[in-house]
Amino acid sequence: MTDTPFRPFETLLDRDAALTLLRKTLSGADDGELFLERRRSEMVVFDDGRIKTASYDASEGFGLRAVRGETAGYAHSTEISEQSLKRAAETARLAVGGGGGTLAEAPQGTNRKLYTDDNPITGVAFDVKLDTLREIDAYARALDPRVVQVSASMSASLQEVEILRPEGASVSDARPMVRLNVSIIVEQNGRRESGTAGGGGRLGLTGLMDRNHWEGLAREALRIAVVNLSAVSAPAGVMDVALGAGWPGILLHEAIGHGLEGDFNRKDQSAFAGLMGQRIAAPGVTVLDDGTIPDRRGSITVDDEGTPSAKNTLIEDGILVGYMQDRQNARLMGVAATGNGRRESYAHTPMPRMTNTYMLGGDVAPGDIVSDVKDGVYAVGFGGGQVDITNGKFVFSCTEAYRVKNGVVGDPVKGATLIGDGATALTNIRAIGDDMALDPGMGNCGKAGQWVPVGVGQPTLLIGGLTVGGSAA
Repeated sequence: MTDTPFRPFETLLDRDAALTLLRKTLSGADDGELFLERRRSEMVVFDDGRIKTASYDASEGFGLRAVRGETAGYAHSTEISEQSLKRAAETARLAVGGGGGTLAEAPQGTNRKLYTDDNPITGVAFDVKLDTLREIDAYARALDPRVVQVSASMSASLQEVEILRPEGASVSDARPMVRLNVSIIVEQNGRRESGTAGGGGRLGLTGLMDRNHWEGLAREALRIAVVNLSAVSAPAGVMDVALGAGWPGILLHEAIGHGLEGDFNRKDQSAFAGLMGQRIAAPGVTVLDDGTIPDRRGSITVDDEGTPSAKNTLIEDGILVGYMQDRQNARLMGVAATGNGRRESYAHTPMPRMTNTYMLGGDVAPGDIVSDVKDGVYAVGFGGGQVDITNGKFVFSCTEAYRVKNGVVGDPVKGATLIGDGATALTNIRAIGDDMALDPGMGNCGKAGQWVPVGVGQPTLLIGGLTVGGSAA
């Protein structure tokens, strides 16, 4: 397995020839670039006492884009060669038509580095990875006699990109990613429940494989599973909901974040379109998208158009102050790109996407927030969710939640879903905790068939008037 850096213009393409072809393709266009990528990934799954999956994948290719107005021509190939690039240019050039565009200014450069560029796959020997997963399995089973199944998985990848612009500038980025997950199933009196814990980021594997770290994951997965063993049916109705800090920010990401992406607002498809400068949230609510946090899952040194990532304020003290922009939508809306142009791979066009999206903390103690709930739910873990961008309506399932009456946290509940719309939820935030936390590094975001890694975060929140879907009378 090679660890040679990805240098396509040294080994696969003549840089001058590629630049000449790129400039010819973009003659009369507004924007465009040549995006080259190499990706390597490994996953090992130890499930129910045996190796279930051990996979290694490698891919490389390029994408060539030409942008004219609202139209983008895009062609990609798994073969990085001058011949393939010439064929791709014929397709991408169709978007330019008769030309007449003015080439946009190139992104500003950056010397910032937010993460290591070491290959996390080769950093730890494969047999050491297997031994660690076996140890996790044995440790988890020994924690509690009710444990009947354990699944531990470890993944690592390295994405290397090179972006060539028609001005002649190029930017490269090596993006590592690792993750370690532990899932446990427990059984008691014929009832089975599960719990999962894990996370990672743009790091090497060594820290995740530290015994103190994975023992904590195993204990947390067991705790959640045991909590679910005693869960009762969730209530149903409109009630106050306290949300825990950290991962529950996924609700913020889906219900609000997508609605603040530039393309949805330019096309007037978002519930927040046309509301710039207006109050859209309760006082004290400040939401940021920040791709510059070192080592975080959603962070990027530069986006997939070559624009440096940024710390962008979207909502400030309840007022809408910004959208997330790629270069095309920013130009069409007459604003600056924000470093949010992202793509899943060389086979996809960039679009405005979130990085690490979170709400800043307030000044209320989390315990005081929960004690203010007279009749509601305290939700600290979430699973899947859906949102309609046009109206902001969302549905989220809770993986760990508790009934609260008169400020007292009671039984855990199962089958709870939270239903509402982002715009209303923002204005119904009644308390903001002082415990803002980011998630442990496990978020993936889907949009238009493309998936990218993201981060979320928030403090403990109290939201009034959410609909809780449950089966209890």
